[in-house]
Amino acid sequence: MKLQEIARKLSLEVRTATGKLDVEVTGGYASDLLSYVMAKAKMGNVWVTVQGHANIVAVASLLNLAGIIVAEGGKLEAATLEKAEQEGIPILTTGLTTYTVVGRLFELGVHGGAD
Repeated sequence: MKLQEIARKLSLEVRTATGKLDVEVTGGYASDLLSYVMAKAKMGNVWVTVQGHANIVAVASLLNLAGIIVAEGGKLEAATLEKAEQEGIPILTTGLTTYTVVGRLFELGVHGGAD
């Protein structure tokens, strides 16, 4: 499923890299601990977090993630938005809880990988 379809079906607000939504999402990962994301998320995953600092962009870029969903109305720093635009990393936001976002992603067929 493409990231743009996920954005539409979950009514997500696209905050950065609007031209990069045609990417295929290979699965999903949810965590607020960057070390966990770096160790467990896979290339092409969509990442669900509440973090809003610029380090989320660095992690997403390093792992070639499809995009980041910032849940629970998490606030994004201006530097984060600027860095995401520069790196071409889509950041999408929602007021939904992380639990709800992950459940809806699962219903759409976006599953996490089994270790």
